[in-house]
Amino acid sequence: MILFVLINVICAWQAFIFTHFSQEKISKNQEQQNVIPQKFSRILGKKHPRQLVVDSLPVPHQSLFITSGTLKLASWYLKHNTDTITKGTVIMFHGYGSSRSDIIPEATTFYKMQYNVLMIDFRAHGNSEGNICSMGYYESNDVKAAFDFISNTGEKNIILWGGSMGAAAITKAMHDDYSIKPSKIILEKCFGRMTDAANALARNSMHEPARPFGALLTFWGSVELGTYLFNMNPKQYVKKINCPALIQWGDQDENVSKQETESIYDNLGSSKKKLVIYPDCKHENFSLEQPVLWKKSVNDFLSSQ
Repeated sequence: MILFVLINVICAWQAFIFTHFSQEKISKNQEQQNVIPQKFSRILGKKHPRQLVVDSLPVPHQSLFITSGTLKLASWYLKHNTDTITKGTVIMFHGYGSSRSDIIPEATTFYKMQYNVLMIDFRAHGNSEGNICSMGYYESNDVKAAFDFISNTGEKNIILWGGSMGAAAITKAMHDDYSIKPSKIILEKCFGRMTDAANALARNSMHEPARPFGALLTFWGSVELGTYLFNMNPKQYVKKINCPALIQWGDQDENVSKQETESIYDNLGSSKKKLVIYPDCKHENFSLEQPVLWKKSVNDFLSSQ
């Protein structure tokens, strides 16, 4: 009984840490240098610091805020001048604990492919408002807010790109709201269910066995956020997605399994879909690790009818 109570106390604290972000901002280098202190502070219950947003975009862009419910989401809008013939707009969504700074390489490539690009910081990330992260559950509202913003500009060819949590948020947004109808979607490193993501957090961040810690993290996260996170199920959500879809995954991914990826691909409602597997890649930016393969895969997909 004592062990049972202790495990639940630990999981309740850790669920709070994984889902609550502070206003403190640190760079990626600082986070890597302070691994041990952060581990101790997380055990004691300190909130996650946010990733510092660094604007190193090498192309013209503007900073703006988009409203998602009561929250303001910080974003960059990479818009070509009116003399340029563009192919459409790519809306980009980063992963858990990240920010739009992390997806600058991909955004720059899309821009050079003659697409306009919108990049947002999810709620509780980067320079956006809020302090609660739900691994894609509530972030699906941010996807809708960004889609509506671009749709209201009159853009007809809208492509959604998401990595990890961003990919999961896209699947939920499209499942919940039929008005979100992109021309195409690109999902990278998308987890299959919330419990799969929690299992990965237990293994790789807590260094505890996935069972029972993953399920307990999901349970306590549900209690603390006032929702039922066990329902977060991208591999089921994609059954209602019928637009062309590109699924991308690294065969050394420590967070998302091959089985999760194949389930998402197999369950896609679209008849036009493609799966690209990146050899020797972990849960990381494919455009940095294998830029030639990433650019070719994305370009071929976007160019296809």
